[in-house]
Amino acid sequence: MELLDLVQWPAMALTLAASWWVASSRADKRNVGFWLFIGSNVLWTVWGVYAQAYALVVLQLGLFAMNIRGTKKTDALESR
Repeated sequence: MELLDLVQWPAMALTLAASWWVASSRADKRNVGFWLFIGSNVLWTVWGVYAQAYALVVLQLGLFAMNIRGTKKTDALESR
């Protein structure tokens, strides 16, 4: 197994952890979740390029944009 094949495991773990944190009713915990999702987006993109899974790469770019939006909206709620 190539070393880059192993990237999918931490990417999966980050995605699961991010889902847990984003579901929090506290804005600060939701923000952590969005940043964990961003980390998983990076890892999935690295693995997708390596595996030539270009649909996955495009999906991760779209999800990355939504997660950036989530961090901004969460920050806006915290500053109220």
